Amino acid sequence: MHTDIELARFNMIEQQIRTWEVLDSRVLDLLKTVPREAFVPPQYTGLAFADLEIPIGYGQSMLSPKMEGRILQALDIQPSDKVLEIGTGNGYLTALLAAMANHVHSIEIIPQLHLTAKNNLAAHSISNVTLEVGNGTDGWAAHGPYDVIVFGGSLPVFPANAQENLAIAGRMFVVTGEAPVMEAMMIRRISAEHFKRDMLFETSLPTLNQAPQPERFSF
Repeated sequence: MHTDIELARFNMIEQQIRTWEVLDSRVLDLLKTVPREAFVPPQYTGLAFADLEIPIGYGQSMLSPKMEGRILQALDIQPSDKVLEIGTGNGYLTALLAAMANHVHSIEIIPQLHLTAKNNLAAHSISNVTLEVGNGTDGWAAHGPYDVIVFGGSLPVFPANAQENLAIAGRMFVVTGEAPVMEAMMIRRISAEHFKRDMLFETSLPTLNQAPQPERFSF
């Protein structure tokens, strides 16, 4: 069984992640060592390495492995970085972020998922993470400024308030828009007033709970 898991992990990295232009050796090594199968709900263990978004309950799902890899590569997290993650989910991306950063503040709006993530991270002795319950879609200024902000789901509208919590030279990854086509973007804070926004790729991700909605005009 163990060798089957290792083969599945190897195939995930070679066939899904590398082929999506994730070639950063730090990221690939992390995906080999942080056990994804330990974070998925037990009934989905057999799908832990599949190219899909695995349901984790409460209408939420894990990001696909290639999306996790792409996010980590784009953010280029450094060992001194303070990271804000919006949408803890089951804590797998949190664990990956924690392995690269100095400290991760992760916010989850669903108390049951917060508890799941807390147990998952504790089981792997990951201690440089602060988990909190709340709606972080506005950027969770409490512990800012942050070197890195990452949204674990999509937002219908761009989170302008969240980018204000970036440190100078900080990076923010966010997917915005509405299905079927959303934009994955990287925002860099150049100075107190200036931000640089780059469109990375098109995708479609589940929307974060209680995300701000675009204004609808009625005639």
